[in-house]
Amino acid sequence: MSLQVEERGGNVRFRVKVQARARREEIAGVHGGALRVRVTAPPLEGRANRAVVELLAERLHLPQSSVKITSGERSPQKTIEVAGLGAAAVLERLRLEPE
Repeated sequence: MSLQVEERGGNVRFRVKVQARARREEIAGVHGGALRVRVTAPPLEGRANRAVVELLAERLHLPQSSVKITSGERSPQKTIEVAGLGAAAVLERLRLEPE
């Protein structure tokens, strides 16, 4: 299944399923239309959230301020909003196929 992305107001939104306390930080594919992200940080005091934003910003070649968690701050399922890129560019930079 492909990553489901939504363009709205010049921003791109997509869902992420986060595994905290993983052995390594990586984008581990797509499952159920959501991007699977593994981070080594624990889900304490926002550390895993910061690690997710840092990893995605790095992969998307954007400043961290352009990647925001819009929902799910206290859940493994999150919605991410990216400013400054279109859906095709997000998919390309994450090396995912368009749906």
